[in-house]
Parts: sequence; C-alpha cells; structure tokens
Amino acid sequence: MPGYVIHLAIAEKYLEKNKNEKYNDFIDGVIYPDEINDKYKTHYWNEMRSVNLYNFLKENKIDTSFNRGYFLHLLTDYLFYNKYIEYWSTDIYTDYDILNPYLLKKYDVKLPARIKKYVHVAEQGKSLKIQSKEVVDKFIKDLSNLDLEYIKEEITKYPEEWTKVRPLKEP
Repeated sequence: MPGYVIHLAIAEKYLEKNKNEKYNDFIDGVIYPDEINDKYKTHYWNEMRSVNLYNFLKENKIDTSFNRGYFLHLLTDYLFYNKYIEYWSTDIYTDYDILNPYLLKKYDVKLPARIKKYVHVAEQGKSLKIQSKEVVDKFIKDLSNLDLEYIKEEITKYPEEWTKVRPLKEP
C-alpha cells in the first residue's frame, strides 16, 4: 500500500479540483482504511491481499465525502500495485520515508495529528530503491484527476477487469 503521505498528496490535489467535498470528511475517509487494525476488512482484500473494489462498492455507496475519500484510498492501493510499480520488496517502506519530506512540501500535505507518529523520514543520503520521484509524481497527478463516479460505474459494469491482480516480482 502507498504510505499515508502519498494518499494525502493525492487527496490534496483531488480536493483542489473538487471544491464541493467536505475537506475533513474526505481526509478522514482517505486515512480510515490504514488506521484500522483489520486491513483485510477495511481494504476488502482477497486471498492475494489485493483490494477488491467491486466488493467495496457492493457494500458502500460513494455518496458522502467520507466514502469518496475511502474509495479513493482503495482505488489508489489497487492501481499502485497493478499499474504503477513493477517490483515489491520491503524496501518500499524505506522509499516512503525518503519521499515523505519531498511530498509533504511539494503537495502541501497537512498531516492529521493522529497519524503523525506513523509518518517517518529517512536519514539523508539514502537512495530510492523501488520507486522514483517521477513515477510517484505521475501517480499523484493521475489519481487526483480521476472521476470517481465514472470509475465506480466501470467497476460495476466490468467487475472482472477490476478484480484482476498482477503479481509483482521481487527486484
């Protein structure tokens, strides 16, 4: 899963374009799935620990700012692993720590007090191993421009296309 700061950077950019959202409710929805201990439940994980967006939509409407934020979080997780990164290893968590200062500043991310203890910063001089700033910036741009209602309709019409999982390789 992308780290809190990536999720919040996407949310900040999304909210710039969608002024009708209730800011605090949307942000609460974005961080909710990672705040809860039972990630299988909050992420609608299948047996491969991949988000099942169709199952989320069967149980939830995206009719509130909170639910749209929650949906954007799950969509972010799904697309990150199925479209944007090629490899996975535990190094990705160090990459998040390296990227956090850059993302916090560039996207003017406001960290809710209750999650600050989970956002870490790596020692200076460490190199990214799994991701690049360019890929993460493109990811943030692409996800913040999504039409959530359109994506919901696509998932509902073509659930088999949105439940496929692309296995990631080790680097």
